[in-house]
Amino acid sequence: MALKKKQRVTKVSGNSKSYPQLTLQQAVDIVISGKRAEGCRDLTLRDYTKMWRYFTEWLTGNYEVTYVDEIETEVFRNYINYMKYDKKRYDGHKFIDADKQGIGLSDTTININLRTIRALFNHLYREELIEVNPMERIKLLRQDENDLTNCFTDEDVKAILQQPDLRDFVGFRDYVGINVLLDSGLRIQELMGLRAADIDFQTRFITIQSDKSKNRRPRLVPVSTHVTKLLLQLIGENKAHFKTDRIFLSSYGEPLGANHFNKRLKHYAEKAGVGGKKVTAHVYRHTWAKNMILNGCDAFTLQKIGG
Repeated sequence: MALKKKQRVTKVSGNSKSYPQLTLQQAVDIVISGKRAEGCRDLTLRDYTKMWRYFTEWLTGNYEVTYVDEIETEVFRNYINYMKYDKKRYDGHKFIDADKQGIGLSDTTININLRTIRALFNHLYREELIEVNPMERIKLLRQDENDLTNCFTDEDVKAILQQPDLRDFVGFRDYVGINVLLDSGLRIQELMGLRAADIDFQTRFITIQSDKSKNRRPRLVPVSTHVTKLLLQLIGENKAHFKTDRIFLSSYGEPLGANHFNKRLKHYAEKAGVGGKKVTAHVYRHTWAKNMILNGCDAFTLQKIGG
């Protein structure tokens, strides 16, 4: 959708209360500082900074904007149209050629952007740094509620588990990770942060510490004897080559990242011929939850285990 270039965005106010004039950079710096003081995690703060950068790069390329209070609601409607119909996927990515990708972001990705920007403006408005919140009337895109059906079947799981090469360190590591996800329902960041000390091999419980839990509450997660044996074997192989108690490592002994492991999961699903699903660790979590319910687990217990 074509936009009128370099349109001046202004706001006229009759309110006698004075508000500071914050540049785009000053605004995000204040929000990040405030969110850090509230205890937001570094990953969340990086997301704030990244989404704001995406927005302001588009904004300054299409409007003459100096201060954050010059941004009006209509600007965000244009930004939504740009993301949905004009934005190149992976534009600016270091390793992916954006010219070979499609045009237009998914509704889910657009809503993630909007939620983040809304949180930024909500903070500025709550702190009385802007007179009007331009995001107040902006609604998220409507989406089909299909998360509950986005699970693997038993046949999918069997096919995927046949793909990793168990004679190779990386293949065996991925095989163990997949089994842990299916057996415990851990989130990807919880899985990647696991250390040997987090596992009680006698009682077969994994302790998720509060600093790794999404809701900042520690919890105990039971695992099967089969998964316990796999974890013991992987820990033994790690000790033979590396000096860290982290469980999921790269072949060079570095901590494994969530994005990298999600790419591995997608790779195995493609090899297994599993289609029609967006394969991430979260789909494994959905699969775990579905199977827990089908095997008689009550909702309260599921909530406690899954955090």
